Formats: sequence, structure tokens, C-alpha cells
Amino acid sequence: MMITITLPDGNRKEFSEKPTGMDVALSISEGLARNCVAADVDGTLFDLSRPIETDAHVRLLTVKDPESLEIMRHSAAHVMAQAVSSLYKGAKLTIGPVVDDGFYYDIDMPPVSEEDFPKIEAEMKKIVDGKIPFERTLVSKAEALDFFKDDPYKLELIRDLEDGTISLYRQGDFVDLCRGPHVPHTGMVKAFKLMRVSGAYWRADQARAQLQRLYGTAYFDKKELAQYLHVLEEAKKRDHRKLGAQFDLFSFHDVAPGMPFFHAKGMAIWNALLEYWREEHRAAGYVETKTPIMLDRSLWERSGHWENYRENMYVSTIDDFDYAIKPMNCPGGMLLYGTTRHSYKDLPIRAGEIGLVHRHEMSGALSGLFRVRAFHQDDAHIFMTPDQIQDEILGVLRLVDRVYSTFDLGFHLELSTRPEKSIGTDEAWETATSGLKGALDAYGKEYRVNEGDGAFYGPKIDIHIKDAIGRTWQCGTIQLDMNLPERFDLFYIGADNEKHRPVMIHRVIYGSVERFFGILVEHYAGRFPLWLAPVQVVILPMNDELVDYSTTVKNKLEAEGLRVELDSRTESLKKKVREAQIQQIPLIITLGEKEREAGTLSVRTLDGNVKYNVCMDELLEKAFAHIKTKKADLAIV
Repeated sequence: MMITITLPDGNRKEFSEKPTGMDVALSISEGLARNCVAADVDGTLFDLSRPIETDAHVRLLTVKDPESLEIMRHSAAHVMAQAVSSLYKGAKLTIGPVVDDGFYYDIDMPPVSEEDFPKIEAEMKKIVDGKIPFERTLVSKAEALDFFKDDPYKLELIRDLEDGTISLYRQGDFVDLCRGPHVPHTGMVKAFKLMRVSGAYWRADQARAQLQRLYGTAYFDKKELAQYLHVLEEAKKRDHRKLGAQFDLFSFHDVAPGMPFFHAKGMAIWNALLEYWREEHRAAGYVETKTPIMLDRSLWERSGHWENYRENMYVSTIDDFDYAIKPMNCPGGMLLYGTTRHSYKDLPIRAGEIGLVHRHEMSGALSGLFRVRAFHQDDAHIFMTPDQIQDEILGVLRLVDRVYSTFDLGFHLELSTRPEKSIGTDEAWETATSGLKGALDAYGKEYRVNEGDGAFYGPKIDIHIKDAIGRTWQCGTIQLDMNLPERFDLFYIGADNEKHRPVMIHRVIYGSVERFFGILVEHYAGRFPLWLAPVQVVILPMNDELVDYSTTVKNKLEAEGLRVELDSRTESLKKKVREAQIQQIPLIITLGEKEREAGTLSVRTLDGNVKYNVCMDELLEKAFAHIKTKKADLAIV
């Protein structure tokens, strides 16, 4: 019996016996085999040692494939579990899944701390150095129950499985219940580190046993691990919650959990962000609207939110009527469109709103500005004819590019198509999806397709930004909606003088303005460019006799529109300069007797340069040129 293996390039290889993935790899080259991790066999991941029973299309996964990292981290979880089992006799294993950036294993064992990590990592290294093969064995459910008869957690997991064969994985004398696949041997877990430990309840049930959850991460390359650890360390330094307090930007209070209070300096940044948003949107042909924060229940029933989103909404009863604080701006935008009769000649209509919304997030999920209960969305709703879809999407993408590039944020795009559960006709979905694809193709930037991951009411484009230390954040989104125009009976009069349903785009660029604010705090590490800096200029008189003159200079700069502070404390000039640098103030002006007599300024910038004898007009000219172009560099004068 011949087995035919078809490779991704169309080449075929025939084997007289059932080949394994490793056999296929070796038939191509030994170098490929050394770097292989697993095999994709007709869409199912196989261990390289697992026989391929029938003719199949096979894609060999190497260390460069994204799926391989997840497989290796799963294997790393087993290595950690074996090390813990060896060091802590009586430890009982439960589950050990892969998560973002690593893995964890929940274990019933005495409490451990990070001080124990070096001992566990040393034991893991022995296992890795041993290059122990991962061996897959299939057993019946009865055999699995017998094998794990002394392990109550594995027994419970096995009993929940359907009858049939169950896979076990062995590495040396360690055996675990596992679906797989795994890397060929433990030696492929080359770079690993235990990260933290926390408590966890078995199956998230507080009435059941409390376990130790050990988190770790792993990479194929030690340089990649070092880079990841560097990013984590850098992220700690940039934590927006810490910097928010340090720079007096915002705070949270128990009287309003998850609802940020912005301080005067934070509002300076906030207003600069919104002024820039309005400037760009006016240039792109948008009008700005505003809708109420609290709306009657009947509106939310009509939009579908009362039925599908009620548990996340804050509600109130007023004069015997139910109201809800809006969790999103869209229904109000529908009402605004419907107040006027529209012709096809009016379209497209681009209406933006910086709307305050409230959503009830669980208290445990709240996280600084990144996850809040009250936030502003920079929504816009674009109403258009079907033949305008591509041009309008392209216009949004170009606007996105201009905005993100202003902040030196890279980004990538993902197109999500029709999910299994959806509304609307096949024709409408085809029109919408083709419009998005056409716009993305015309835009010319590479994008990824997420099949079946669209919203139930339409396909969407998600925009993921990349910050200064390489982290990605999903902020912007462009969604085509075929649901709300139908629910609100929106229409326009076409060239045929008949009613037609408009196509609608929901889109955000900042997303949550609060979250985007927090991202920028971390992106810039508090060192905001001049146009965003909460304090743009600080004036430092060299002695008390110069305070009145310094006040005059301050008033002149403020009159021109700069945000200025005067530090008239009786501290040494050196100390005041240092504190201004710590506060990341872009322009530090020192005034002595020479400057007063000459009518000039000494200006220090955060790049360490000092310029003497700078006249007021020169400073203003260069500062405003810098602000106008929204440069991020520190050399201002």
C-alpha cells in the first residue's frame, strides 16, 4: 500500500509504509528535519513521530512557523510539570494550557514563591539537556482511568471525555494526560523562564481545592527570550498607572470604580488629542455631532442592546420609565440620520462623535485606563450608497494612516469575514466583504484575513498598532453594518426616486480615548512631544529678584498659547533643572541678570542641549513650527 504525501508546493512523495512527519522531512533534507517541530496533516496538527495513515496534504512546521511556538510552549508546560513532580513528591497535576506569551500549570501542592523558581528551573534544565523524546500512546478510557487511579484531578478530566481512545504523553518516567501535539524531544525547549505564581481554584470554583498556578514562558531562541524579558522590564518602567501619578495626569477613586478622574495636566494632553482629532476629521469631510448620555429603554430594544447587552448596561427608572446610560453611541447616531430626508446626492454623510459611554466591567477586570467603566469613543458613522463602499473605506484607512503616523505608531490590518451566526442576505455580505477587500487591495498594505471572525451584522477591519517597545494594541476598527439601518428603517431617495437602504460604517481610530491616552503614556514613557506635553515650558529664575521678570516672560508665552509654569522656589538652579527634566518638560528656560538685561532667554531641551541668547520671537517661531508639524524629536530650538 502506497501513501502519497502532497506538499504545499504541489510536489508529491510516495512511501511504501505509513510515514511519519519526520520521515517526510528527512525525505526532503536533514537540515529541514532538524528544524521541524510538527506536521499539519490535512488541517490537523501531528507529532512528527505520529504515522500518517492515508494519502494527505502535509505542511511541515519549523521553528519559524507561528503555530510551532505554541506547540513548544505546550511541551515546556510538560517539562515544568515533570520538574515539579520530581522536586515535590505528592504534587498532583491538573491542567497546563498555553496562554498569550507563555503557559501555566495548575498544581495541587504546598505553596511556592518566586524564590523557588531557580530550583525548579534547574530541574527543568536537566530535563531539557536530556533531550527526552515525547512519546504518544493511545489507550482506552478504562485504561486511562486505571493508569491515573490515584490522581483525582486526572480522573475527573478523563470521566468528562467521550468514550474512545485517549492520548497520553510520556517523557522518560513522566506521563501526562494530553491531546498534544508536542515537539520531538525536550531539547527543543531551549529558552525558558518561570514568570510568576498565583492561586487558582480547581475549575474556577471557589468551593473546590485551591491550587498553585505556575506561569512560565519559552522561546526557541535565547535572544528572543531576552528580548521578551527586556520588553517586560521596559513595560514596568512605562506603566501608565505609575507615570500617571508621577506626572499628575489622572487618578482613580473608590467613589467611582473604573471611572478615571483627569487632572489639569492630563486634560492638557486630552484636549490636544481631541483638537488634533477634530482638525483631521474636518479636513476629511466629517461633521461633529453629540447625542444624549441617557436614552429610553425603547431605543435600546429597537437597537437590540436591551436583549443582547443588558447585563453590561447601567439602567435607571425615571417617572416610571426605564432608561439606560449608553454603552455605545450608534443608536443615537441612527436617530440623527433619520431626522432628515436624504437623497443619494447627500451621500456619503460622515458624522463623528466623541461620546461618553458606560459599560459595566467586572471589578477584577479593571486595569488603569486600559479597562474602565466610563470612557469616550471617537465614533464616526458613515452613511453611503453601495457603490461608495470602497472609496469610503479607503478614505478611513488613509485617515488612520495619517493619525497613527503622527504618533510614530506602526500598525497592521486584519479583515474579518462572515461568522457562522449572522444576519443579512448572501448578496449583502458579498457586497460588503468585496468592498472591504477592494479598499484594502487598493490601499496596498499587507493584511491578514480572519475567516468567520466578523461581527454578526457585517464584516470588519481591525487595526492593530505597534508601540515604541514592540507591543501591539487593537485600537481602531472599521465595521460595515447591515443591521442597524434595517432596524431603524433608514433610507435615502435614489436616482430612481425610490427608497433605498444606506450602507453604514462604524469606525473608531483612537477607540477608547482613555485607553489610547494610556497607550501614549507608555509609548512615550511620559516624554511627550512638545505639542502634547502637559507643560511645554518651565521658567526657572536664578534668584528671587528675577521672579517678577520671569512672571512677565511667562505671561507673554502664555498669551501666545503655550502651556507654561514658573518655578520660583528658593531651591538651587541645578535642582530645579533636574526636577524639570524628570518631569520631561520639553523647554526649560533659565533667566539670570544677563538675560534680563539683554532681553533674551537661555533654553535647555531634553536632548541635553542648551542655547543662550535666544530671543523671544525666535523661540516662539521654532516652538510653533514644531507644534504645527507635531514632531516628536527633542531638538526644538
